[in-house]
Amino acid sequence: MKRKKSNPDSVSDLRNVRVVLGICGSIAAYKSPELVRLLVGRGAEVSCILTANGARFVTPLTLQTLSRAKVYEGMFDSWDWDIEHISLAQKADIIVVAPASADMIARLAAGRADDLLSCVILAARKPVLICPAMNENMWLHPATKENVRRCVSYGYRFTQPQEGELACGVNGAGRLAELESIVADINTTVHST
Repeated sequence: MKRKKSNPDSVSDLRNVRVVLGICGSIAAYKSPELVRLLVGRGAEVSCILTANGARFVTPLTLQTLSRAKVYEGMFDSWDWDIEHISLAQKADIIVVAPASADMIARLAAGRADDLLSCVILAARKPVLICPAMNENMWLHPATKENVRRCVSYGYRFTQPQEGELACGVNGAGRLAELESIVADINTTVHST
């Protein structure tokens, strides 16, 4: 069943949009709870997938409380009939990876499926929005640039990182985009597909 499309100019209109939010191991993961809050406040239904390294920066309880939904962590956390990587891929209107680490971008470029988040993305036939966050040297490395190019060739979209103060104390490219920019890109993506 198709969702009725609404005005993409209205950032506040994410009512009933099902967002699967992947949170990877980056210091920028501390911003993810606020992103969840913003999305839920605009009417989105948010299901969070927390990678093992993402869980070093933010807790499942925080994400569960703000999303008002179960937080998914591992491929084998649930032993019921539901095949989570397939059901999450099918129910999503969009999959957002914020923050996306260099490692996750490399996994996605290679088509790897060795954790829940990469399995969901590989199984999905929905828009994927990747929001990188990493040190400038990592972001500008030729391997990362090639991985981004490959991901784009698969149809994945990117919210480009910003320049600014990085966790290491230097100013440079690689900082997670402002959360409102990510929300706007989610809105544009779901209303244009």
